[in-house]
Amino acid sequence: MAEAGRLILLVEDDPDHELLTIRALKKSNIANDIRVARDGEEAIEMLFGANAIKPQVILLDLKLPKVEGLEVLRRIRESDLTRMLPVVVLTSSDEERDLVRSYQLGVNSYIRKPVNFTDFAEATRQLGMYWLVLNEAPPLS
Repeated sequence: MAEAGRLILLVEDDPDHELLTIRALKKSNIANDIRVARDGEEAIEMLFGANAIKPQVILLDLKLPKVEGLEVLRRIRESDLTRMLPVVVLTSSDEERDLVRSYQLGVNSYIRKPVNFTDFAEATRQLGMYWLVLNEAPPLS
């Protein structure tokens, strides 16, 4: 796995949500490198492939093409290499079963994406501040 750093893995298939998330993080002075996987298959490749990355936090959408987000989360939690990586579900899903299943699979946090940009930007700012500044993550070695 690549050297652990202050890397964020954003798993998001909606280009507008991708841009809003990145913009909100940068506007909040979160200077971490952000890698984007645009479907679940790409996320799995980025985490387990030949050039695997070790992000400080994974922001995971649930409704993804190819491999859904819950399956990505399941694979993250079943591997010794990635089990302890912080995973935040950032989704527009308001289905209780997605919330419950995410926690059953070991998600660290579940956040519903606010509909309007101002609220979305503020939620992303708070998320970035907590997971990248305040939270003390376990060692990833």
